[in-house]
Amino acid sequence: MKKWIAEFIGTMFLVLTITTAVLSKAAMAPLAIGAVLMVMVYAGGHVSGAHFNPAVTLAVLLRRRLTVVDAVAYLVAQLAGGLTGAVIGRWAVDPAEVTAVSFSGRHLVAALAVEGLFTFALAYVVLNVATSSDHEANSFYGLAIGFTVLAGAVSVGGVSGGAFNPAVAVAGSVAGLFSWSSLWVYLLAQTVGGALAALAFLGLNPHDRGPVRSAPEAVSGVEAVDPGARHSV
Repeated sequence: MKKWIAEFIGTMFLVLTITTAVLSKAAMAPLAIGAVLMVMVYAGGHVSGAHFNPAVTLAVLLRRRLTVVDAVAYLVAQLAGGLTGAVIGRWAVDPAEVTAVSFSGRHLVAALAVEGLFTFALAYVVLNVATSSDHEANSFYGLAIGFTVLAGAVSVGGVSGGAFNPAVAVAGSVAGLFSWSSLWVYLLAQTVGGALAALAFLGLNPHDRGPVRSAPEAVSGVEAVDPGARHSV
């Protein structure tokens, strides 16, 4: 139960920050988003692994550091946390007008590409810095994860909205940030990106293939012998 609560809290604050920063048109929104992800990863890593992102959970599942039952529970907690953050953020800012991100034609293809690529990058970074046996008990995993999202938000946020996270995509649609008609673009690209990241990790780290573990063992904290997956977006 504790790990599910940790996933709920982390995802809620991530989406709350995204919603309020975007709706209020904050100039430093990408920095705020990367920063809140970083601190929440550090805060929740020792409890749940701090995924806060169904695409990351999928990657950790395929990397065999999470059971299917735990993965489903994480997904529910992440979606619930994201929706809560979206509702609170929309209520707090209450903008007079919101223009939802939507795609068509070439822009749709571009959005698919960049969402897939940066979701891949995020999940790939998570697997390498937070689950690899070569980086056990490191202290830089939160920085690496947060800066990956910051880099994506700054570089391609104008192309796709920079979600890189199915929970953010769904919650952002509820908050009016993304068009419901374009939700499939995010979900497809992010799912493929997360899955490919797991395949890339396993291909590059054949020595690091482990048995499926339950969440408490697989997603352990900084002090653990096997860190599993300490993350994140």
